[in-house]
Amino acid sequence: MRTSIVWFKTDLRLHDNETLVKAIEQSDEIIPVYCFDETHFKTTEFGFQKTGNFRTQFLLESLQDLDTNLRAIGSGLLILRGKPEYELYKVAQKYNAQKLFAKKEVAYEEKQTEERLEKELWKLKCEIETFSTSTLYHAQDLPFSIKDIPDVFTNFRKRTEKDSMIRAIFSAPLTIKSPTIPDLQLPRLEQLGLNPIQTDSRTAITFKGGEAEAYQRLRYYFEQTKSISNYKETRNEMIGADYSSKFSAWLALGCLSPREIYVELKKYEEQFGANESTYWLIFELLWRDYFRFMMKKHRHQFFLQTGIKSDELIINSHNEELLYKWINSQTGNDFIDANMLELKLTGYMSNRGRQNVASYLCNDLKLDWRYGAAYFEQQLIDYDVCSNWGNWAYLAGVGNDPRGNRYFNIEKQANDYDSKKTYRNLWLTKI
Repeated sequence: MRTSIVWFKTDLRLHDNETLVKAIEQSDEIIPVYCFDETHFKTTEFGFQKTGNFRTQFLLESLQDLDTNLRAIGSGLLILRGKPEYELYKVAQKYNAQKLFAKKEVAYEEKQTEERLEKELWKLKCEIETFSTSTLYHAQDLPFSIKDIPDVFTNFRKRTEKDSMIRAIFSAPLTIKSPTIPDLQLPRLEQLGLNPIQTDSRTAITFKGGEAEAYQRLRYYFEQTKSISNYKETRNEMIGADYSSKFSAWLALGCLSPREIYVELKKYEEQFGANESTYWLIFELLWRDYFRFMMKKHRHQFFLQTGIKSDELIINSHNEELLYKWINSQTGNDFIDANMLELKLTGYMSNRGRQNVASYLCNDLKLDWRYGAAYFEQQLIDYDVCSNWGNWAYLAGVGNDPRGNRYFNIEKQANDYDSKKTYRNLWLTKI
């Protein structure tokens, strides 16, 4: 009997999951597994938790949903805790697995974990096969090799849109043959060293993890409200659930694939017509692809203070006092303080807010941008390693911005996007 492990990571879905589909095709039995990697719940070199409570809560909800969906088709989710290379080795040994299927990684730490696991599994003659399941465009379909991808987004976008195609999505499996999988055993936040979530009534949206919730949001945004038709006009707003798609949290954990969004968007355009707003959502998904491909191209450089630029750049120093004033909404700039308070209390912040607080940390406070990126890593419910570190490097002038240092005039931004101080009053008025 051919037994295979499917290692779920940030691909927590049944729909459009090539890893799962290929595993089923090539195996008699499947063991679906998720491992709580102990390194993900430690303090980073920058002094922050690698995974904070908002994202962890969303992860737990997503795993609960995945287990429910797997059990409905004859399987279930086996939960592990520890170092993936050791825990998955034990599972492979116990079930005599010949193969492990997983999502392909591109970021530095994730690649190292994958390599360590491959080395351990080799002792059991268990091989690994990985699949790219995170992007709109598949890396193999790009009009250039990864090493030749332009370091300017516009050049990448134009060639890709002209010369590449988006692959069809994979259907969700109807049945999976698995040995008896024990009942789901999820850790609690406290067991992972985290505090329970306190929901703030001012939150833009109450995110709930899982594929079912992702589909609900997709239907809500496209069908029920048709908010997508005004996306380009509203995406820079800062209050409420509907000014932007809010798909990012589900995309980050892979409860939803970008190709599924694309398919639904094309259906919407057929029915209601295409416009600048419907295109702009694809444009944003392309940015997401781009940062992933850039991470694959430049690897560990995105985690260096000099980023992908030369070493001759002016290097900002670390100042703990200024950093914690930024984190705790004590900068004295009401626009920055309001945004940082929203992030602290909800795990979320608008795109407009993110760009402003990042610019303020790099250009006004003149701090090492990596501390900002590391705080976002802890705090954001929709943290994605490639988008987070790629965007921060971009704002710090050490990434893919052809203009170099991208300075935001915070007062002008506040006047342009919060002219009546509605957003600032919402967050800075004591409740």
